[in-house]
Amino acid sequence: MVRQCHAKLLPALSTKNTHSLTRPFEFSILALLTLPAVKPCNSRSLVTEPVDFMPHNTRITFPGRTYFAAILLILASVFAVTGAVAGDKQYYDIQYKARLDPESGLADVEITLAGEQLPSKLTLHLDPSRHQNLEGEFLTRESDEAVWTPKGERASIRYQFVIDAKKSSGRYDSRIIDKWAILRSDKMIPPISARAPKQLQSRATLAVEVPRKWNVLAPYTKDDDGIFQLRDPGRRFIRPKGWMIAGRIGSRQDVIDGTETVVAAPLGKNIRRQDTLAFLSWTLPELKKVFPQFPNKLLIVMARDPMWRGGLSGTRSLFMHADRPLISGNRTSSLLHELVHVATGIRGDHESDWIVEGIAEYYSLQTLRRTKGISEKRFKGALKDLAAWGRESPNLLVKRSSGPITARAVGVLHEVDLEIQQSSGGKRSLDDVVKALAKERGRVTVRKFRTLAEEAAGKPLAQLNRENLSGENLRK
Repeated sequence: MVRQCHAKLLPALSTKNTHSLTRPFEFSILALLTLPAVKPCNSRSLVTEPVDFMPHNTRITFPGRTYFAAILLILASVFAVTGAVAGDKQYYDIQYKARLDPESGLADVEITLAGEQLPSKLTLHLDPSRHQNLEGEFLTRESDEAVWTPKGERASIRYQFVIDAKKSSGRYDSRIIDKWAILRSDKMIPPISARAPKQLQSRATLAVEVPRKWNVLAPYTKDDDGIFQLRDPGRRFIRPKGWMIAGRIGSRQDVIDGTETVVAAPLGKNIRRQDTLAFLSWTLPELKKVFPQFPNKLLIVMARDPMWRGGLSGTRSLFMHADRPLISGNRTSSLLHELVHVATGIRGDHESDWIVEGIAEYYSLQTLRRTKGISEKRFKGALKDLAAWGRESPNLLVKRSSGPITARAVGVLHEVDLEIQQSSGGKRSLDDVVKALAKERGRVTVRKFRTLAEEAAGKPLAQLNRENLSGENLRK
């Protein structure tokens, strides 16, 4: 007669309920570690009595050696699944604080990290002329880089940022005076590379301290305490980006085709906030047809001299000099040009800036044509004028696109657009190409653009041969 040995075993190894093997967390690891020792029977088998917490009073029967192997299998499952749980996202907080001081012309900046686990190393890519007096623990600086290796669950660094900055023309693209400040937050907070496990993600906020009676606007949502809640999907280390305006400012806002749009400028006369908002109400919806990933927040900052007399795009925002017309005499629009930059989020390399600038200019014209802002006749007249200007710079393959290069780029893009439409029987156009670029964002190359354009056309495009783009064929 076989002697029975009784043990309260876990319900994961039933030969009649093998499905339970796939559910290792239905038992307690504590119960596993406190199992009573089991003395093997003479028959070298173990038979358990029904265990009341097992489904259907399942009976477990297996040889003694298998028992110990099964326990090892359970342990392996436990630690494997525990590792998977450890691979879930973990979060730490980044608190950016900036105090704008009109008297000194500086922003006192503090960056604080807080969490159970922090990045092991951060590299700040600094502008030595603007990021000054950097201090903090576990921080080393060499020329235009600073390496920060935070320790513990909370760490901070501090520095001062010089707000005023001029372009080569002598005009300001960043400025603070006693009544207002206009700057880019992604200049104030430099690019930062973080070394951290893949599952470690950041949550970030920006608090801006300003003089009494000043207001602050940035392309982010504020909480009840006036702190900006930063969002940057796809980025594990979040930092503020885009234009910011602070001071005694006036603004107009509306929701245009799903985008919360704000036009802001320092208090004063002859700032066309409402005109700009009205212009966007009939052009932005058309632009969003081509660029459906357009941001759901848009901040347009405007000011007069001594600010840069043009437009400058940023993340979910742009700056536009208040004297710039909504539509110029040559039927182009600086405002729409910069909006296309906001929409695409693309940048060039050493020879593809003409694509970035050409798309912005071409679609500023196309948007006006499609919304009846200009007639077909004026659209063609604008293309003709740009073609004449473009003859001054036949070579497009340069690092920085000038006015004539952008003008010639518009002509090339128009030819490509017509060729795609003709070869596809009107089923595709340049719209499909720029949609793909805007969806991916980031850097665009001549090769990438040509590949997308020829896929849309279904054939090679002579307009995008290097001989044409470099102007060699024009010199023959």
